[in-house]
Amino acid sequence: MTAFVNLFSPVRIGSMKAKNRLLMSAMSINFGVDDKGWVNEQLTEYFVARARGGVGMMLVGGGAVHPTGLELPQLPALWDDGCIPALEKMVAAVKPFDCCFGVQLMHGGRQSYHDKTVAPSPIPALAVVKSIPKELTIDGIHEMVNAFGDAARRCYQAGFDFIEIHGGHGYLINQFMAPNSNKRTDVYGGSFKNRIRFLLELFRDIKSKCGADFPVGVRINGKDYIENGWTLEEALKLSVILEKEGADYLHISAGIYGSKQLSIPSMYVEHGCFTHLAAAIKNEVSIPVVAVGRIKTPELADLIIKTGKADIIAMGRALLADPELPQKARTGNVTAIRPCIGCCLGCIHAVLAQEPGGCVVNPDVGREYLLKTDEPAAAVYNVLVTGAGPAGMAAARMAALRGHRVTVCEQNGQLGGALRLAAAVPGRSEINDVIKFLARELQRLNVEIRLNTPLSDTLIRTIDPDTVILATGSLPDMPMLKGLFKTKMDLCTVTDVLDQQSTVGDTVIVLGGNQTGLVLADYLSTRNKTVAVLHRKAHFAEEMSSNDRYYLRERLKQDNITLYKPVVIDTFLADGVQFHIGEESVTLKNFDTVVIADNMTPVREAANLLRNKDINIHIIGDAKSPRHLMYAMNEAEEIGRTL
Repeated sequence: MTAFVNLFSPVRIGSMKAKNRLLMSAMSINFGVDDKGWVNEQLTEYFVARARGGVGMMLVGGGAVHPTGLELPQLPALWDDGCIPALEKMVAAVKPFDCCFGVQLMHGGRQSYHDKTVAPSPIPALAVVKSIPKELTIDGIHEMVNAFGDAARRCYQAGFDFIEIHGGHGYLINQFMAPNSNKRTDVYGGSFKNRIRFLLELFRDIKSKCGADFPVGVRINGKDYIENGWTLEEALKLSVILEKEGADYLHISAGIYGSKQLSIPSMYVEHGCFTHLAAAIKNEVSIPVVAVGRIKTPELADLIIKTGKADIIAMGRALLADPELPQKARTGNVTAIRPCIGCCLGCIHAVLAQEPGGCVVNPDVGREYLLKTDEPAAAVYNVLVTGAGPAGMAAARMAALRGHRVTVCEQNGQLGGALRLAAAVPGRSEINDVIKFLARELQRLNVEIRLNTPLSDTLIRTIDPDTVILATGSLPDMPMLKGLFKTKMDLCTVTDVLDQQSTVGDTVIVLGGNQTGLVLADYLSTRNKTVAVLHRKAHFAEEMSSNDRYYLRERLKQDNITLYKPVVIDTFLADGVQFHIGEESVTLKNFDTVVIADNMTPVREAANLLRNKDINIHIIGDAKSPRHLMYAMNEAEEIGRTL
């Protein structure tokens, strides 16, 4: 019997019928095209992996209709007929998997990463991209209308099943529709009717070039979440108009660059955060409505459909994390789903840095074309992993998948290492999903786990390993600062506090404004502590994704938290600290606790036990060099694959 019967019931979109109601939303993944912008094997196999995993519908992301609208440098270019053969090859590769395959057409407008941006008005984007765009002339607008229609025709000729017009997220179409970005006084600006004119004209052009029966959906914002932006009331009016124009579905998202609610929210935001917008629009139209926004579990997806809030569920990051999510959900194997944790590091942060997209919990993203076969290891080895943090557990899992005999030893009594502590602070409990997933996988693969067991000569003799993987993590580095060890304030580390090995007073100095220091400040603030964060660098929490950091910084806007940067500490006092920021001297007094939450230092003393032994040794994760989770997971799986 199929689990989640609502989610896995078929749905009709115009002339197209999908086997289930899961849509892999378009994502600007920033890889998989050649120097002409034409799709290649890398992007093709990325989609094949997800089609094979059972999703009912997929969208190629960031399909640029015009050179001025290329949002990121490594996205599909659809403005020349030369792109068609590569698209045809991609469609043919996906076709055997009974997945409706489409392309999202977009123009980035002022939110594009180049210096030739265009927009309805010469107003720069509110965030991320800072260039001032050139205002489109009437002829330029007509050129863009034709560009959308011609790009759609190319996708139709290549054999795609449908297309989606991206009219949200602050890109060109949305820029025409929102009053704060459209200051035109001609027929494309001012009134609601004029501001939606560009979208309606390009929609009609697409239908004229692809035929009335070719399914065309439209993604719009239900709300921009910014002053003088696009509103839900306007979205409701537009939805009715689009249905009358012949739109086959509506995909309801929200937010633009710089909005109060981000288009791609992090783990701090509730699941299904934009569903209410889709539900409001569903009440106004009879065509299918797609809900999106932090919908990462089949349970929530099924419930949204069951309760009539939407007809289709769009998942993006969840299908990066696990391409087989649909198949696992359909067969009831939910506990085997590799979870998205909403960190936004690989999928958003890397892409906005104009690097290839990826995923913290799934290092295979973008490498599917290199990993088409999963052959077992040629020889079976005894593998001993010391350290059951995320790197150790991930390496153990991959080694076991390769067929090796794997034992994990952990000197503490719990799995997860420092990641377990990272999940203990407000708003970040989803991090623990990684630990739970890896623990279930190790159990499924019959990996022996020995807790409260440090590496020892006795253990080495007992296991007799061919390979030892040291994943012993890191600890806070105690800085040598004047007066620190003479102060009368209590001194402890962030790990002591989060592991509840140390208590803190009511007034706390946190030394370090990286991610660790900021989430600690949030943690202490919720316990009614007065907190001063001293950061020695110019920017806070640079290792976090900008999306994730945005929500954390908003949380830290509390009266009992003060952030200082870039701090140069002069000396610690009996009950405080003296420091300067540039020419300004600052003295803080009447504090009772200092928490070290700055740099981390590797822990790898266990390597001494392996000297002069005929054992292959690999040091990974923070034990090699303290870094964020994405690098640790990637390194761990790569080591597991090489054994």
